[in-house]
Amino acid sequence: MTEAFALGVDIGGTKVAAGLVDTRGKIVKRSRVPMAATGDAENGLAAVLSAIGELLPASAGSVRGIGICSPGPLDPRRGVIINPPNLPCWRNFPLAERVRAHYNVPVRVDNDANAAALAEVLWGAGRGYRNVFYATVGTGIGSGIILDGKILHGRTGAAGEAGHMGIDMHGPKCPCGKKGCVEVLASGPAIGRRARQKLGSHSNSVMHQLAGGDLHAVNGEIVSRAAQQGDALAREVIDETLDVLAYWLGNVIDFQEPEVIVMGGGVSTALAPYLEDIRRRWTGNVVNPWPEKVPLLLAHYGEEAGIAGAAALCE
Repeated sequence: MTEAFALGVDIGGTKVAAGLVDTRGKIVKRSRVPMAATGDAENGLAAVLSAIGELLPASAGSVRGIGICSPGPLDPRRGVIINPPNLPCWRNFPLAERVRAHYNVPVRVDNDANAAALAEVLWGAGRGYRNVFYATVGTGIGSGIILDGKILHGRTGAAGEAGHMGIDMHGPKCPCGKKGCVEVLASGPAIGRRARQKLGSHSNSVMHQLAGGDLHAVNGEIVSRAAQQGDALAREVIDETLDVLAYWLGNVIDFQEPEVIVMGGGVSTALAPYLEDIRRRWTGNVVNPWPEKVPLLLAHYGEEAGIAGAAALCE
């Protein structure tokens, strides 16, 4: 019997990545095309159809559904892309309906963090758990909440924006407009910014050498590398970041009491050596009597979390 694959599509501001994903969550074939993010809505759709078309066999009978991750805001129930800032080509665009009409298979649409959370529950680090909090830490901080094995969408589909949970009302202003969001305090750019602010009076830091003497080149990756080499200033920045993440996740434990927290995103690899440290730090920042029983795990899917997540929407 021919295996039925799910086709996952990950849409970004510059590219559309797609993959055929088997029932075990393995990506067996991939495609990638440029995204026409500006201009006509039909050009944006054409890019998505092109990425899908490279993967579909002559007969679509072995593809049981198409899942799509798109930047939001979006309506996951109707599959409508509302007005994402980095996809100005689409305003209230019925993406699921248009793709479904083209290929005549079920189509599901959701944001990347929600979808990646579901993939981790089905096939990754969250497998075997029913109630999971997924955090993606990268250029921003996003989250997906799985309750009883299903994505928590809320009333309109906009639930789960925990990256914009304010934890310091007097903190710096986030691009979202709020002050003190965890994203503006602990994302990759936030780590780099805090390091650059401290470097002015620390000319002997390893970070200067790693950045080639260019202060503006200091980013989260350089901070992490310097900390691993024993640089005291870099470790100070990392410690501050761990404190922020622990305080945030402690709030999550009090609010949701997940069975497990899974961390993905581009910065998560740099934070991997400190996951147990974060767990120790959140213990003193919770009301919940059993915070030590909540594991903090590194996500299974890395850069291809969007493809796997989109495919998971078809399960």
